[in-house]
Amino acid sequence: MANYTAADIKALREATGAGMMDVKKALDEADGDSVKATEILRVKGLKGVTKREGRTTSNGLVAAKAEAGVGTLVEVLCETDFVAKGQKFIDLADTALAQAVAIGAADAQALLDSDLDGQSVQAILDEANATIGEKIEIKRVARVEAPTVVAYLHKTSPDLPAQIGVLVGITGGDEHVARDVAMHVAAFSPTVMTRDEVDAAVVENERRLAEATAREEGKPEAAMPKIIEGRVNGFFKENVLLEQAFAKDPKKTVAKVLEEAGATLTGFARFRVGA
Repeated sequence: MANYTAADIKALREATGAGMMDVKKALDEADGDSVKATEILRVKGLKGVTKREGRTTSNGLVAAKAEAGVGTLVEVLCETDFVAKGQKFIDLADTALAQAVAIGAADAQALLDSDLDGQSVQAILDEANATIGEKIEIKRVARVEAPTVVAYLHKTSPDLPAQIGVLVGITGGDEHVARDVAMHVAAFSPTVMTRDEVDAAVVENERRLAEATAREEGKPEAAMPKIIEGRVNGFFKENVLLEQAFAKDPKKTVAKVLEEAGATLTGFARFRVGA
């Protein structure tokens, strides 16, 4: 029997993020040598990287940073919540965020292709993938620039890292109102800032559904145009940030709250893990 203890298993799991059975097998093969066991996990893991490409990554975290008028948001995904809350994975996400900030990345591919200490970020992910034994990927990256940018992270579960991340950029106003809007965005998940950004095909489909629903309900023909427009406007109020009822004061729209604060929204981004 290999010469190792439960403490050795725990230490190697924390160092690599690998599962318990994988760690035990590696320590058995390495005769209790943790350095050799780490190498075994990495080598065997790298062989399995391509096999994991088709796996589903529905867990993970969102990391964010905002300073000096620039905000960066990064979504890093894995397969299980066990890995998502492990320090190895969290450290990896922090590294990815720091690199995204350093190079000014505005999309995931730019970050993955970038060089970090002599290797690409994608190569670093592959190595982590190997030792941890799960598919790990950087799914999305967003960047917001404005005179004032705030980042807000929200945990949907107390024992997991942040699952929702938001960036909000404004001119005028102050960080307080920007943070209030960011918290609103986290809760109400708008898809666009203004109705002009909604795809015309989407609007036309909403109009078609509104008409079909009104006819199914037997609404009078004379009232049909008004009913249809009312329901389409309802769609905008649900999805357009500036037209949404503000979380802290539903009697006001987000646009009105910003106007009263002397602020103008210039951009926002919202990620929810796996969404």
